[in-house]
Amino acid sequence: MVSRPQATGLALYTRAAHDSAARVIGAYSTSFGLATRLLAPPVRPRVENIYALVRVADEIVDGSAEQAGLDVAAQRELLDALETETERAIRLGYSANLVVHSFAQTARETGIGSDLTAPFFSSMRRDLSPVAFSEQELRDYIYGSAEVVGLMCLRVFLAGETVPAAERQQLEHGARRLGAAFQKINFLRDLADDFGTLGRRYFPDIDPGHFTEEQKLTLVADIEQDLAAARAVIPQLPTGCRRAIVAAHALFSVLTARVRATPAPDLLRTRVSVPTAVKLGILLRSMSARQVRGLES
Repeated sequence: MVSRPQATGLALYTRAAHDSAARVIGAYSTSFGLATRLLAPPVRPRVENIYALVRVADEIVDGSAEQAGLDVAAQRELLDALETETERAIRLGYSANLVVHSFAQTARETGIGSDLTAPFFSSMRRDLSPVAFSEQELRDYIYGSAEVVGLMCLRVFLAGETVPAAERQQLEHGARRLGAAFQKINFLRDLADDFGTLGRRYFPDIDPGHFTEEQKLTLVADIEQDLAAARAVIPQLPTGCRRAIVAAHALFSVLTARVRATPAPDLLRTRVSVPTAVKLGILLRSMSARQVRGLES
């Protein structure tokens, strides 16, 4: 048997960087880990690299940095440094930060630039100022915190593909709507922690302390519209990513239905989730070609 040559130098470092990124994601998200198993081998590590950087930035603003004793000014300084290092690594092709290095490699290979990273870091900074959002501020926040992540993944999915401009625009619209749906449903499922612990109020003109069923149903209907718009373009995605997106869409559709069925006051006391057995069922169904073709009808 002929042994495969061992990676050395930069190739070894880059492989170790991706291994680190994959471990970050594996530690934080079972749902994401399940969905990525359906991605084609060339696609999966790049998506993991994106989400690892997102996770690290999120941890700076969402609790662990504060638990380590950092005040808001120190958290902002860390976030600024992470953005600076990310931009430098994209430009140079190297970072001493393994997660940043893995992200930068993916960014350089797929055309992700500051047009997407800058809005992302801007939204992360917004979380360090927990004051009420206006409608426009909420739209900007959702774009930077979630929609651009969908656009980053889309650039990975379309890398090396020849896609007409009109079709690419449709796919970008679908990616943004799916990202927006994910973010909004997370706002609702995390209402207790965001409001009770972090003091955040994302939805304009809504007092989470007096959240009504009517308000909840209005927000859920908006999320369902986002999911429907995203669903319409899934059949246009390359085959290497389609099953994973079907799974992610199905998972968040089930989560949305569970939030719809949960009384509004209960969302202030509990975090709605999807049981592991249900997640596995979604994963298995999403592996079916029939399930994917069903989206075309």
